[in-house]
Amino acid sequence: MSTRYDTLIYNVNIASMQATDAPYGQFKNSAIAIKDGVIVALASAANTEVLAEFKALSDNVIDGKQQWLLPGFVDCHTHLVYGGNRATEFELRLKGASYLEIAQRGGGIKGTVSHTRAADKDTLLSSAIKRASRLCEEGVTTLEIKSGYGLDLDTEVRILQVAKELETKLPLSVRTTYLGAHAVPSDFNDNADAYIDFVCQDVLPHIAKQKLADAVDVFCESIGFNLSQTERVFNTARSVGLPVKAHVEQLSDSKGALLAAQFNAQSVDHIEYLAECDLPALANSGTVAVLLPGAFYYLNEEQKPPIDALRHHNVPMAIATDFNPGSSPLASILTAMNMACVLFRLSPEEALRGITVYGAQALGLNDRGIIDVGYIADFTLWDIDTPAELAYCINGHRPSAIFKGGKRV
Repeated sequence: MSTRYDTLIYNVNIASMQATDAPYGQFKNSAIAIKDGVIVALASAANTEVLAEFKALSDNVIDGKQQWLLPGFVDCHTHLVYGGNRATEFELRLKGASYLEIAQRGGGIKGTVSHTRAADKDTLLSSAIKRASRLCEEGVTTLEIKSGYGLDLDTEVRILQVAKELETKLPLSVRTTYLGAHAVPSDFNDNADAYIDFVCQDVLPHIAKQKLADAVDVFCESIGFNLSQTERVFNTARSVGLPVKAHVEQLSDSKGALLAAQFNAQSVDHIEYLAECDLPALANSGTVAVLLPGAFYYLNEEQKPPIDALRHHNVPMAIATDFNPGSSPLASILTAMNMACVLFRLSPEEALRGITVYGAQALGLNDRGIIDVGYIADFTLWDIDTPAELAYCINGHRPSAIFKGGKRV
């Protein structure tokens, strides 16, 4: 052993999320060595001779005090860059106003679009920092952010630029997704085909050329865009070299997930009405099913995702906050874990894998979400007795330390 290490953390229990026979891929009483932002060694801290040699070769040595070391969390589905909020609409709904009535008053998605278009870049950035900071506090180190509240060229670009700028303000990696096909804006007078022409011919090529997005998303649903329109967006995304993902089967079985699988989508999200007969296609395409229990809870839905069928067909399940102003104003990845367990009956280990290894997979990332040699050194320390506590207790825990790229933040 001759390589020097930047940091050594010893006397920790590691929930590695590796696929081992041990729960959570756990390694008790272990040590982890980091160099240049990457995990370069794992070892047992019980071997005093080996541990002493690791310490001698490390510039920074940290006693983990028997805490649990977990991968940094990945929130793989959010819409957290937007203008205004919908607190007033929330009050109106509780007083009996329908979604249609609120929309007719200029609310809903179109209301958020109006506020977002009116907001300058600094305003959007300031509010986005506040929202993303809440997620960081709970150990999120990788965050996906979608556009979709501009529905024009300039505002969609501004949203994506703000999202990427968060990387310079917070200890985060940000993946951006272009969700122009979120709703038909008023400018197009309910002409969805004409709007999809605009998305495919004008906006998507520009965004791809400027490298503003890492993926492309579509709201394929009865109140969104149909299969033909979704396929046009997917084909355009493919032509400009961007992977796809999709909001599908949230309100009906539209077969959007099956279409997404044909394009090897990174993920299909919501999926409450996903049919079991479509699951083999998802399993074969490597597509991740992203569960969004915050929206399920907030909208008081009853149709649950087909969890048992997803397990049976070995479709990986990720969990995300879906942080947005209308259907899931949820700024807590740990609460999303708890909701997934209570509402969808996931186990705490499934929930934790959903915000680590499978959350990363839903973003096409294979260098994080697991603690192992060769993975980036994004991880968190927790003063808990078992990882299950993170799903069990609502708002009861915060990490005692967060490391991003091997550096404590």
